[in-house]
Amino acid sequence: MNDVVVFSGSAHPALADRICSHLGVTRSPVDIKRFSNDCLQAQLLANCRQRDVYIVQPLVPPTQEHLMELLLMIDAARGASAAQITAVMPHYAYARSDKKDASRISLGGRLVADMISTAGCHRVLTMALHAPQVHGFFSTPVDHLTAIGVLADHFRDNDLANSIVVSPDLGNAKVATQFARLLGLPVAAGSKQRVSDDRVVIDSIVGDVSGRRAIILDDEIATGGSMLELMDRLKDAGSTEAAIVCTHGLFAGKAVERLRDHPFVTEVVTTDTVPAPQGWPELKVRSVSALFAEAISRIHHGRSVSSLFEGVDPMHAPPQAKLPFDTHP
Repeated sequence: MNDVVVFSGSAHPALADRICSHLGVTRSPVDIKRFSNDCLQAQLLANCRQRDVYIVQPLVPPTQEHLMELLLMIDAARGASAAQITAVMPHYAYARSDKKDASRISLGGRLVADMISTAGCHRVLTMALHAPQVHGFFSTPVDHLTAIGVLADHFRDNDLANSIVVSPDLGNAKVATQFARLLGLPVAAGSKQRVSDDRVVIDSIVGDVSGRRAIILDDEIATGGSMLELMDRLKDAGSTEAAIVCTHGLFAGKAVERLRDHPFVTEVVTTDTVPAPQGWPELKVRSVSALFAEAISRIHHGRSVSSLFEGVDPMHAPPQAKLPFDTHP
């Protein structure tokens, strides 16, 4: 890994350090300055010429600041003649802006993807995009990781009798089904309609949760509004308690106080794709740093990344039988 250089912006340097530890390299320094007119400048303080550069920067609040840092670091690496530049975005916040669901509305997911490519990025390494189609917004290759194997490992030694995996909405049901298969559990899903950024309506639960402990799986928790609504419906349907599991634990606004002391919640489990909130020692954080380090190593050596998730990620299921193009009637 001598030709690998890893940089980090200010979004989550602790994760970058953990990734570097698994890779056996040292995180290279970056000097980010702010001028009096509020403009930012990034200087990479390590040689990049003809080297494989990885820039670790999840898009977390303040999202616009961290996005600009990422673009400037990519531009600096391109100007320094890097052989390959990979943006390692464990959390791609603009993935939620993925559809034209109102008149004259912006499509931020595609726009930001274009900006990253224009800055000079050759490849993107990310995890648990909000919707699979966001992968196609990028004109550069994307390696899309999943954390469901890491999250499932958390529950393997637990007593899972009378448990059921629950997806907050039907759109996430496919991933929840794969997660349930890893644990040998049945699956249910909520029928959700989003009213605003922090308010949803769940009118029913598809599946039998009566007398069962719910393991609620979501890709991201921001304000926790969906979780509160879902737990009300689960209690109405006879569920006994809930464990909440997510890949991206942003826990913005009142999410921490909403979930930390909720009487229906037994535990909250997340990963370190984003920094953990302060003042919540009971939060259980599973690290995905080894997964990102292995993906970086495979990219650097030209090996398959998708094979990491054989039997785990539903996007990499066994191929269907070939059509008999070579046979004649």
